[in-house]
Amino acid sequence: MRIPNHIGIIPDGNRRWAEQNGLSKEQGYEKGLYPGLKLFRLCKEVGVKEVTFYGFTQDNTKRPSVQVQAFQKACVDAVKILAQEDADLLVIGNTESPMFPKELLPYTQRTKIGKGRIKLNFLVNYGWEWDLSRVRQQAEENLPTSKQLLKYLHSSDISRIDLIIRWGGRRRLSGLLPVQSVYADFYVIDDYWPDFKEQHFYDALQWYQQQDITLGG
Repeated sequence: MRIPNHIGIIPDGNRRWAEQNGLSKEQGYEKGLYPGLKLFRLCKEVGVKEVTFYGFTQDNTKRPSVQVQAFQKACVDAVKILAQEDADLLVIGNTESPMFPKELLPYTQRTKIGKGRIKLNFLVNYGWEWDLSRVRQQAEENLPTSKQLLKYLHSSDISRIDLIIRWGGRRRLSGLLPVQSVYADFYVIDDYWPDFKEQHFYDALQWYQQQDITLGG
């Protein structure tokens, strides 16, 4: 089986799952913690080299404050849980904003935990325009090559994504790492993220086997 080197995860549908189960919207976020840990371990088992989880975006912070506080806490809890695993952990996001949880500042430099066998990225208070902001500045100041520009990405330490898996049925990237996602294959699962099943992951890998990976060539 051809295993993607880097998988991007969009864990969507927490609020819709909460409403479907008679809960308030903000109560759905904590239900995604165990699925995240389980999926990370599955990726490691099959030999994926890098995983990126989409935590929350700068646009998400426009939601009602009770929801913002809930997904901020869920991201902090998720990173703390994953920080107990063997991983090379990095949290990426706009740390200058008050919306960035200060508890995660120690992880904004890549941190090797245990044997660090797999790179693990977590996007928190991330925005694609913020990610590209230094690239735009450098392009205006001089005329570097494309490869030189890439090093100015805030997310420059994250590699190209091979496969993106999105839960919750939406058919959009929602701004996930636009440079690294340029040639990614995109697999959508209609079930909400809190209803994660191992079979979802295996189905995505099986689907990936059928894709023609040309990188534009």
